[in-house]
Amino acid sequence: MHGLINRAIQCFVTDAYGHEKWVEATRVAELDLVDFEAMMIYDAGITPRVLDAIARVLDRDRGEMMEDLGTYLVSHPTTEALRRLLRFGGVNFVEFLQALDDLPDRARLAVSDLHLPQIELREHGAGRYSLLCDCPVSGYGHVMMGILRAMADDYGVLALLDHQGSDNGTEVISVSLIETEFAEGRVFDLGARAG
Repeated sequence: MHGLINRAIQCFVTDAYGHEKWVEATRVAELDLVDFEAMMIYDAGITPRVLDAIARVLDRDRGEMMEDLGTYLVSHPTTEALRRLLRFGGVNFVEFLQALDDLPDRARLAVSDLHLPQIELREHGAGRYSLLCDCPVSGYGHVMMGILRAMADDYGVLALLDHQGSDNGTEVISVSLIETEFAEGRVFDLGARAG
């Protein structure tokens, strides 16, 4: 598993719950490290162990915790780059959804050895969609639900999302658009601001 993914999980726990909880989770997961290096590749078995340990340490349902991780990835000030990458997918939420199929390729343009799970959007008409997520790590669909919730807010859209479960390593999320102009979305500029 790419270190960027494990590092993002580490940052989520430390930013949301504190460094002590992260250290405790690494101990519960029986890791021989405390900090992940963003550009290293780690054994694929480490990530599920870490996620299970975090859920245990926080006394949270793993799916709910992973949904919070997804929300964190696009709403926390330290993860603005990911939000920007996602916003380039479309001017409105429907275009954003339709561009999700290309997300793994767009991520590889930024980091050539980062392989995100495949995503497929299916349209069912009248603002109803299914998002199929290839899940090498169980719960990836929950991360995508958190991302979708945060991005719907970002675009000012009212959407109902439901995790439909898993079938042969593919998790399915149903998306129903209730109101596409529910609220004013967050400002997004194509050019990065000098800071």
